[in-house]
Amino acid sequence: MNAIVLAVSSSSSHSFGKPTRTSIRLLKGLGIEGDAHAGTTVKHRSRVAKDPSQPNLRQVHLIHAELFDELETKGFAVSAGEMGENVTTRGIDLLNLPAGTRLLLGGSAVVELTGLRNPCVQIDRFQKGLMKAVLGKDAQGNLIRKSGVMGIVLEGGDVRPGDEIRVELPPQPHRPLEVV
Repeated sequence: MNAIVLAVSSSSSHSFGKPTRTSIRLLKGLGIEGDAHAGTTVKHRSRVAKDPSQPNLRQVHLIHAELFDELETKGFAVSAGEMGENVTTRGIDLLNLPAGTRLLLGGSAVVELTGLRNPCVQIDRFQKGLMKAVLGKDAQGNLIRKSGVMGIVLEGGDVRPGDEIRVELPPQPHRPLEVV
């Protein structure tokens, strides 16, 4: 199966979920046009409170739709945009890509992965028990955060559902994604 954009979402407010759109426009160095998290410096309220001058490594939030499939087997109903992501993907193992991976979305947009999303208490406010469901453990007992990846916009462009996603891995040695 080819990797595709399943849905795109954005919101001008700092709400937990984001409404799905027919398209979004990625802006080089900023994020999603009109989205509350767009900008060169951090926009997530908890990070702004600590240091508003930090670079925004969370311009674009991507989640794999396979997570929604997994959550459904656990009794949760989650749709595109409801966990605050801008791009919902299918057919790509986002969590196991290395830091610095470039995702080419649609005709011209390029997002470079910066790290993992760290799920917060808002997830349980959305659906009780969901926080635990988006966390797991690997064979060595290490915490696995399943709630998506974050990135920055290297090249702008319009992105729509159905667009192909192409992957460019960074040079070796690869570094695993860490929380940003």
